[in-house]
Amino acid sequence: MDIEQRFQRITGFIEARLTPLFDPANGSDHGFGMDDTSRALRALRYTVQAASAVNGLVEKRETAPELRQVVDQALEHNWDVLRSIARMWEDHPDFTKEFKAHSWDVLGV
Repeated sequence: MDIEQRFQRITGFIEARLTPLFDPANGSDHGFGMDDTSRALRALRYTVQAASAVNGLVEKRETAPELRQVVDQALEHNWDVLRSIARMWEDHPDFTKEFKAHSWDVLGV
């Protein structure tokens, strides 16, 4: 499995946990208001979206060897952010061992 696929899988797992929290059909009024819970939910979702935006980085890793160290640092940081968030649901049946992997294992560095 390549790096982008691993990022997609962990992001999909997290998004599947977050999306119902924004769904009014589930009785939720959170996420859209200006209360602290809504703000926290939006902040978490934005953090996940930012950390999962790695497509261009992965490409640069292969095509710009002079940037490899910087790109690897960015990818490591993004993976660690997503890993920390995903581990909040470590007891969920869809949580897989790969979500616990350290960034150096994901990148193969």
